[in-house]
Amino acid sequence: MASSGNSPKILVTGGAGFIGSHTVVALVEAGFEPVIVDNFDNSQKSALDGLRAILGRDVICYDADCNDAPTMEAIFRDESFRGVIHFAAHKAVGESVAKPLKYYRNNLDSLMLLLDLMPKYNVPNLVFSSSCTVYGQPERLPVTEETPRRPAQSPYGNTKAISEDIIRDVVQANTPIKALALRYFNPVGAHPSALIGELPLGVPANLVPYLMQTAAGIRQNLTVHGNDYNTPDGTCIRDYIHVMDLAEAHVQAVNVLSKSSDERSYDVLNIGTGHGETVLHIIKTFEEATGVSLRYTIGPRRPGDVEQVYADVTKAQTVLGWTARRSLAESLRDAWRWQKKLSSNVVES
Repeated sequence: MASSGNSPKILVTGGAGFIGSHTVVALVEAGFEPVIVDNFDNSQKSALDGLRAILGRDVICYDADCNDAPTMEAIFRDESFRGVIHFAAHKAVGESVAKPLKYYRNNLDSLMLLLDLMPKYNVPNLVFSSSCTVYGQPERLPVTEETPRRPAQSPYGNTKAISEDIIRDVVQANTPIKALALRYFNPVGAHPSALIGELPLGVPANLVPYLMQTAAGIRQNLTVHGNDYNTPDGTCIRDYIHVMDLAEAHVQAVNVLSKSSDERSYDVLNIGTGHGETVLHIIKTFEEATGVSLRYTIGPRRPGDVEQVYADVTKAQTVLGWTARRSLAESLRDAWRWQKKLSSNVVES
């Protein structure tokens, strides 16, 4: 897939990460020219090899920190961006509790630097990576964009809420920026080629990566944290979205912002499938989709776990003309194909 000199350039901060790398693929397929900025603090340079294999060419990538003002200014000066997709952030919930200032400095300062540089270099469009964590445990389901935000359970979650507020306030101050904050639910899966996917550092905190590592024999057993919740089978419910569906939502967000005649605007959108799945249903679907039996036990509830949360995605469908297309079984098959490739690489090395 050849690079086009006329393709609009989109800055993708954290573009070598899990969601970022898949969004880079979706951007190229949609006719954009992504430019990655990543310091590889929470990603690996092998993702660039995967992108090259999928796309048939290299992607422009700056090995840089989004908080490095002189470097970021030079990148904005040298490249002519049509928009920015901002993924780059520290994201380990537990670490954020132990090191809150690290999270506030990194996650908020990098956003504010972008908001300074965008109007200076006439970059109008911003897509921000937010999270459904801003809702906490909602009183009513499904969650809409009008559902009240609740106090964050971690400094990481709080950086997402504060970042939304910063963008809103900057736009309201007559800054010529059009922004959409996408509140993700639970991204899972991998590119169907198994050339890029999720690379959790250490012991995964999320269900699906831990499940995959258990199926691969890396973890001895998967613990289901509680089976006495007020749900159909007693286990927690989440809204799991294939990472490629999520990536395509970002592309649609860029398209919508680019076509908008507004000089400035800000809005938030839920990005999920619109329905929830229990932990036990995830396990059963994985086993049926892959033919692999999973070792798991039922353990006590985990403090801080939300009982159930899933999205109302009507607004995203209306505003973006987008809907999640891939099934849970497809998500889990793609994640498993990626995990098997990772495991085989470890054995070979």
